This record gives sequence, structure tokens and C-alpha cells, in this order.
Amino acid sequence: HRGRTLGVVGESGSGKSTAAKVLIGLQEPSLGEVRFGGEAVRRFDAATRRRIGRVVSVVFQDPATALNARMLVRDALTDPLEVHHIGNAASRRARVSELIDLVGLPQSVLDAIPAQLSGGQRQRVAIARALSLEPQVIVADEPTSALDVSVRAQILNLLMDLKRELNLAMVFISHDIQTVRHVADEIAVMRNGRVVEFGPGSQVFGNPSQDYTRSLLAAAPSLL
Repeated sequence: HRGRTLGVVGESGSGKSTAAKVLIGLQEPSLGEVRFGGEAVRRFDAATRRRIGRVVSVVFQDPATALNARMLVRDALTDPLEVHHIGNAASRRARVSELIDLVGLPQSVLDAIPAQLSGGQRQRVAIARALSLEPQVIVADEPTSALDVSVRAQILNLLMDLKRELNLAMVFISHDIQTVRHVADEIAVMRNGRVVEFGPGSQVFGNPSQDYTRSLLAAAPSLL
């Protein structure tokens, strides 16, 4: 729901990233269905992905591979606007300037390539790109796991601030149940491709019903 975060947590190989790909239309489900705007998605073709992409954006795990190494940041942020035929050249320039401010980076970053930026700066650029089309939902797939510990909290706080400011819905995917604890309103615990526990964060963390959830809680050190 808008303004709320669903946390998806589980060990490596539990199916979290596959679920993310299904949510954003990059992979077709082998069973069940995806409902988008109340309607079942029948085809996962380019037109459907474009339609979903106007509403659902994704922040990937590693910004170094998610961003084109040869593109200036300015061009990377302009690209989604051009693909979806939004605005003219002047309005796109204004939107790109607004986006870079929104994620707390200086305007000079627009003329850099990803290799000239730190990991935290690259992830901020990736978040700016995800916001370019003014989506309703952000799917954040392990958005801090490739970053130094010192900048993880900054990126988490940025995502939460943006969620509140823009009234976004967010799906936050992580293997770190303690990180999810700090950001999620509801929790889905995955194991072997299935959701084995689901509920409000206070319930899942305070009184988990599954031994697997209890083992995740016992095994994970606190990040913050």
C-alpha cells in the first residue's frame, strides 16, 4: 500500500530476487498470477513491461552493474524519460536536476560517469533513476548489501525519507532480517520459493510462528 513498506526476507536462494523479477515484469510466474491495477497480467511482453514500468520501479543490489558504465549520470537519468516519451528536452533537463537534488547529490555529479563516484553515490543515482517516472511502487532488491557498512544506514534513511515524502509503496528485499526490521511495516518470510510466514512487523518479530523465522532472528547480528 502507498506509504508502507513490505519487507521480504530469507536466506540466499530462498526466491527473493525471483519474486522481485516477477513483480516488475522481468520474469513470468510458473504458477499463480500477477495482478496489476486489479487485473491479471496475461502477457509479459515489452508493452506490458513498459506499462508496469510507469508505476513500479526497481533499485538493484549492485549499482556498479545496474548503471551503464559508459553513460554520464545525466544521460542515465534522462533515458527513462525518453523511453516513455515524457516531456521535451527542457522539461527532461529540469526533471533530472530535480532528481539529483532529491537524492542529496550535487549537480556536478550529472557530468560524471559511474566509475568516478563512490558506491553510496552510485546507489543514490540508481535511486534517482528509479524515481524518474514518478512511480507508485519501488522494489528495492538488496539495495545496501553491496555497500560499505558506513553508508548502508544513509541509503536506508534516504529510502525511508523518500517513501514518506513521495507517498511511495515499497517492497524491501533482504537476507538481513535485522535490516528489514528497521524499515518494514509488514514482513514476508521466504524459504525454498514460498512465503512461510507473513504479518505485521511487530507480530513476526515479536512472536514468530515459524521455527525458520526464529532461526533467522537468532542468527542475524544487528546492523544499526
